[in-house]
Amino acid sequence: PGPAPWGPGDGVCGEHQEALKLFCEEDQTSICVICRESQAHRAHKIVPIQEAAQEYKVQSCSHLQTLREEREKLQKIVSEFQELRQVLEEQERLLLAGLDKLDKEILKKQNENVTKLSEQISRLSELISELEGKCQKPVSEFLQVRLSEKHLRSPHREGRAAPWDPGPVPARTGLLGSVRNGPRLPQANVTLDPDTAHPELVLSEDGKSVRRGDTRQRLPNNPERFDTVLCVLGCEGFTSGRHCWEVEVAGGGGWAVGVARESVGRKGGISRRPEWGIWAVEQWGGQFRALTSTATPLPLSRFPSRIRVCLDCDRGQVTFIDAGDEAPIFTFPPGSVPGERIQPWLGVWPGSQLSLCP
Repeated sequence: PGPAPWGPGDGVCGEHQEALKLFCEEDQTSICVICRESQAHRAHKIVPIQEAAQEYKVQSCSHLQTLREEREKLQKIVSEFQELRQVLEEQERLLLAGLDKLDKEILKKQNENVTKLSEQISRLSELISELEGKCQKPVSEFLQVRLSEKHLRSPHREGRAAPWDPGPVPARTGLLGSVRNGPRLPQANVTLDPDTAHPELVLSEDGKSVRRGDTRQRLPNNPERFDTVLCVLGCEGFTSGRHCWEVEVAGGGGWAVGVARESVGRKGGISRRPEWGIWAVEQWGGQFRALTSTATPLPLSRFPSRIRVCLDCDRGQVTFIDAGDEAPIFTFPPGSVPGERIQPWLGVWPGSQLSLCP
């Protein structure tokens, strides 16, 4: 609407001193009856000032209502925008939480894949070395080795097979005295060395048990630590005398128990066999075997749950016994273990836990 249909002053025409009773719609101003007849307003549309005021009031009310409606629309838009922003913020929070969870799952899967690939690489390296060694031997020697391996296996109690017979042991004096009615050697107090443990292995506070963790720990990559194969060494090392300790096996995963020389390789893929400085037995993939130069299957009626490791440093020999029924499992022959510092060695594959006893 235009300006109010009345001019300044007290409602009296300033030129003619007459009451302002009319309103010129062309000039949008209040005029008197004399101004109506003047040349300036004669051709214009003139209405009574009360009528003009009423029309102005109606227009003002209509405009006011329009402004109120526009304000309500804007307020509604602002409210809807705020609700939408809250919905978007909630979706953002949920998406970020989902991404964080997905990142953790991806990292876990990557670590599992790296571990599996490392184990496969280690086994392939072992197989390649084994095949390369065989290919370099003359045909006659190769056949002789195969025949020797066959004859070294002799029948044992209840379907057990002993790949090596340690021969007669005097009663109460031999390494296997507990099996042949002799005294059992005192058990060595063995603990695990955390500085040698693979970053995915978790050791107990007392150093008596080890299992595989869910993630790879951020540990210093010191020279003593295994960085590829999931294994750990004992803190104790032996250079002379006879020593025994027992390892309890739990879980349904694979594992390996044995000894290793102090100079065994720690970095990259290593082969778990005597040529690399490891003498052990292993349960993996439903099979039980001795980790000789060519792995020797051990057809036992059941897998042992507690293994006694007997090391004779003076003879260079290591023997494994089922601590449950005192039955010999396997013996690496005399002279197999070199005359350097020898340490307990444990391999822990996924799903298993090994504990030193007591």
